[in-house]
Order: sequence, then C-alpha cells, then structure tokens
Amino acid sequence: MPASANREAQLRAILHQLPASPGVYLMKEAGGRVLYVGKADLLRNRVRSYFGTARPVDVRIRRMIDEVADIDYIVTDTISEAFLLEGNLIKEHRPRFNIRLRDDKSYPFVKITLGEDFPRIVRTRKLMRDGSRYFGPYASASSVDETLKLLRKIFPFRTCNLEIPEGRRVLERPCLLYYIHRCQAPCIQAIGKVDYRAAIDRVVDFLDGKQEGIAAELRTEMLASSDSLHFEAAALARDKLRAVERTIEQQKVAAYSRAEHDVIGMARSENEACLQVLVIRNGKMIGREHFMVEGARDADDAEVLGSFLQQYYAATQTLPRAVLVPIAPAESTALARFLGERRGGPVTISVPQRGEKRRLVALAAQNAVEALAKERAEWMADAGKRDDALEELARALGLPRPPERIECYDMSNIQGTSAVGSMVVFINGRPEPREYRRFRIRSGETPDDFRMMAEVLRRRFARAARLRSETGALSLAEVGADEVQEDERRPDDRGPDDREPEDPMSVGAGEGAPDATLQSDGMRETGWALPDLVIVDGGKGQLSAAMGVMRELDLRDVPLAGLAKRFEELHLPGRAAPVVLPRTSQGLYLVQRIRDEAHRFAITYHRTVRGRRALHSVFDEVPGIGPARKRALLKRFGSVRRLREASVEEVAETPGVNRDLAERLKSHLAREGMLA
Repeated sequence: MPASANREAQLRAILHQLPASPGVYLMKEAGGRVLYVGKADLLRNRVRSYFGTARPVDVRIRRMIDEVADIDYIVTDTISEAFLLEGNLIKEHRPRFNIRLRDDKSYPFVKITLGEDFPRIVRTRKLMRDGSRYFGPYASASSVDETLKLLRKIFPFRTCNLEIPEGRRVLERPCLLYYIHRCQAPCIQAIGKVDYRAAIDRVVDFLDGKQEGIAAELRTEMLASSDSLHFEAAALARDKLRAVERTIEQQKVAAYSRAEHDVIGMARSENEACLQVLVIRNGKMIGREHFMVEGARDADDAEVLGSFLQQYYAATQTLPRAVLVPIAPAESTALARFLGERRGGPVTISVPQRGEKRRLVALAAQNAVEALAKERAEWMADAGKRDDALEELARALGLPRPPERIECYDMSNIQGTSAVGSMVVFINGRPEPREYRRFRIRSGETPDDFRMMAEVLRRRFARAARLRSETGALSLAEVGADEVQEDERRPDDRGPDDREPEDPMSVGAGEGAPDATLQSDGMRETGWALPDLVIVDGGKGQLSAAMGVMRELDLRDVPLAGLAKRFEELHLPGRAAPVVLPRTSQGLYLVQRIRDEAHRFAITYHRTVRGRRALHSVFDEVPGIGPARKRALLKRFGSVRRLREASVEEVAETPGVNRDLAERLKSHLAREGMLA
C-alpha cells in the first residue's frame, strides 16, 4: 500500500475515535515533530473540520494539513483548561505553524511573598500557589528591575533571603541597605511585623495604581515631621512624595477614565507582530509593555490578536474587568469566558468606536508601531548578531567567506500592470539605502514573475559583465558612467515628479530620500560592485531565471539563492534539497530582514507608479484638459480622490475650468470610479 494511502487510513481511524469533549490536539509530521497545537470545545468537530471536503481558507493551515501524518489529543474538563494547556504546549514544542511569543523562556514578574512574616519583593519567572502576590508579566528583566528600584526608593523593604520569624532577632548588625534607608531591618527587630506589613500594603496599593492615598499619607508625614522639628525625616518623606507625584504625573494618560482595563495595540511586519499592552487602573496607566510574536506571516490580524491574548493572560494572575482591542480577536466569546474564569469575574473584550477608549487603542497601536521599528533597528545595530548571522549564512550556503555585500531582488505588480522591480543592498549585514535601485519593467504587461526577474537582473549585471570582459575590473567607475539608464540615475538627476516618497517606517528611505543621495563617484563605484551573494525573492522558478541570466552574462561565480516564502527555505543552484536554517537562527533573521526590505521598497515604488498612471489617465481621457488645466486641478485638489469628492461648483472654481468642463470631468470620474 502506498505511503499516502497508509497516512490517509491512519488519519481516518484517528478522526473516527475523537471524543465529543473539550481538549487540545497536536498535529504531527511523519517524524513525530509537532506542527501545530490547537484547542476545541468539541475535539471531534474541530479536528474533523480540517479534513472535510471544503479546504480551509487559511493558507498556513492548508500547508500544515498537507504535512500531517499523526494526531494526538488530550481531553480536558473545560475549555478554559484547554486554553491553559494549549499555551503550555506551544511554549514547550514551539510548533512552526502556531503563532507564538518570541521568547522561549517565561516572562518576569514582580513577586511579593505575602506568605512570610516579613515579605520580600523580588523578581521571578515562576508563578506558584504559595500565597504570594504577582504583578506582571513584564517584557524584560530590566523592566522589572526599574520597577523594583523605584519601589525601594519610596518603600524600604528587605531583599535578603533570610528566614525572619516574628519576635526573633536573626542578625547582630544590619546590612548597608539599612543605613542608606533602603531597608527597615526586620532582621534586628528595628521594625515590628504590623508596621512592616503596613509598608508592604502601600507597595501593593502603589502597584495597583492607588498612588493618591500614598501621596496624601506622605504629605501628612512630611508636615508632621517638620512641625516637630525632625527635619531629616521630613526631607526623607519629601523625597518619597516627589517620586510618587512624578509617577502619578507620568500615568495621567487615562485621567478621564476610572475603569479598570487593559488596552491592546498591534503592529505587523511580514512574519512578526508587535503587541503593546497599556495597563490602566483607577484612571492611570500603571504599566506599558510590548511583546513580539512570530509565526504570523499567513495569519490574519484577528488570529494573531486572539493567540496573543490567550498566551499573555494564561501567564498572568491579575486580569482586568475589560480588554480594549483594535479588532475583534478570533474566538472572542470563548476567549472572554476563559479570561472570566481566570479572573473570577466577568471580563469583556470590546472594540471601542469613539471617545477616550478609542484614543487609548490608537495610542497603544502607535506605541506598537514604534516598538516594532525599534526592535528592527536594535537588531540591525547589534554588530555581534550581524557577524554571527553572516558567518552562519556563509556556512549554510557554502560560501568561501561571510558575504560582505548582499543584494536582494523583488517584483511588484497587479496582473502585470505597473510592474516594477527592486534591488536592496546590505553591507556587512546592515542596509545601505543609498545603493538601492528600482526598475520599471519594460518587457510586457502580462504577469510573468520569472521574465520580470530575468529582465531586472540582466539590466543590473549587463554592464558589470561587459566591464569584466573588457577590463577585468569589478566596478563601474573604471569604465565611466556614460550609459546611465533611466532607472539607474542618481536621485539628483531626477525631477521632483520622479522621486519616491519617504517611508518613515523603513530602515532607510531608499534612493529617493534626501539622505540617500549619492555624493560622489566613489560611492557610485561601491554601489555597482559585484555582490558576494544575490538573493531573489521566490522559489525554484525565480532562481532558475536568475541562473539563466548569470550564464548568459558569464557571471557564474556570483553566488545565488532563492528564498521561498512557504517555509523560509533557501534554494541553491545544483541542489535538489533546499537549505532550511533553524527557526531561531540569526542567519534566518537576517535573510528575512533583507527580503522584507526588498518587498517594502518594491511595494512603495509600485504604489507610486500605479498612482501616477491612474492620475495621468484620468486627465488625459477628458477632452479639453491640457497641461495647464491639469496643473491647476492638481494644485487645487492635490489628488484624484479629493477631486472626485468635490462638487461640480468647486471644480468649476479652478482657474481655466468652466462649468461645462467641470461637469464632463465629474461624469468621467463617476463613470470610471477611479480613486487615487
């Protein structure tokens, strides 16, 4: 019996045995590796739905089903238990088809050991049922340390691991922290249990966002000490009061809302997503953390958000009454029930449409965008990671040395129209925007990615091939720049209409941005040097097109690789099996960054070309509108969208445009239904 028939028979038997109970299922490949972990109210219905006659819409799930060879399942008593178990199994197995938090380890918390006579406040990554109170999770240990530093300044507490029972002195002398007012020294009975507990209660209130009461107490204490001429104690209370007031001032972002809720914002970029959590308590933002999620390439926003909320709230003990989100997450009803059981009371998940709550969601989204950009920039700036990535890439691809110059190519078009190509350049693992190039496809209007890729590479390397054959040199500067073509002009040579708008979210804005201008022929020489590695965005087809061009130009020694989107595999010439870099490797991370930048640069240019084409076609097809009237209309309205929204009277107010022409133009826009 063929292997495929055996697989189908085994899966059919498993599907027949599935119980009608809540639980978790694990999809496995032939080698036993877990591909996907999921949960269900009814295991039978959910798992069978993957293998029904109607194929799943989600591309990622369809790919996963094609690889499934076995299915395991674990029955739970409730769907909430299934939520928790699913999160733990995702953390344990890190399945490549699941959306998951990036870090392998648990996130840190602030822990207050309320089960002890004299509680400690420490950082921990383990949640235990030991009577302690936990606050978090925080995105990093440094975030927890900053919180502990502030707490220690305002509320002295012990940090030692001594066992200190009530009514017993365990040390002869206190440590240095007592003398610098950072600990109240219960170890020498300098403070009793009741007073120490009162100070810890203040800490709990502070972390819960109830700082106003603490500020009032400190103000009273300061004035009382001053009136009794205890000026040192008054100064100490004053410093604590100032620290609390600064904290209150920083948290006033939600001063008009007294509700208790978490606000979620999201930003995405290819395979990653950044989720920002704003923690609002008593009208103040008492916490702000961002978390990176991976495995999100083919998932929609609702699924990414739902998966994050599940994993995030499965790891925390303090849940809000309400969660404000930008869109409704996947399985929102079951998720709200899970959160309610975790909290011990109802939790609502809502998408605010207006007012203060909507503003908070927008603020969280803005923070997520900035955090994602910062993550990317920090990785690019880390020289150690870049070196590791380049060395790993060289080993995996069989290169003689780490590639210094990497070029990546991508195409962008809609059914072959407004087709463009992009070339981005990374030098020593960092983007070099001044050396980016973009190409208008000239070889036809039919959609053919392979032909387009071949055209772009041929135009890029033709002069380099001629240079090598004629002089043996490897740079354009040695033969001069007498054949500069349209797409290869310096930005300084372009008119204002040819420039590409700056993209503030990119690592570099590309050749059209002011700071990307080539300043000298020396830079131009570097810009057209032969690369140490060429990556084409696509699989074997794009790679074959690139190989054909390199053979044609006699540049066979330029290393080539094709990056397939499906599983982030690298296809190499002459090798049947692709190179699969480890999912957590720096080499894969660098390749993804390069590919994402090439995609961004191509998409940005494609939108510019498409918009320019639509704009010209609108005016050119209306009799009576020549260059002068076209300029006047553009000056007055700025875009076709605004022109389409304007009334006939407003259009007729444009210099040189009478009412008859305005009516004809509006009729044409309405007929074509075009938007800029």
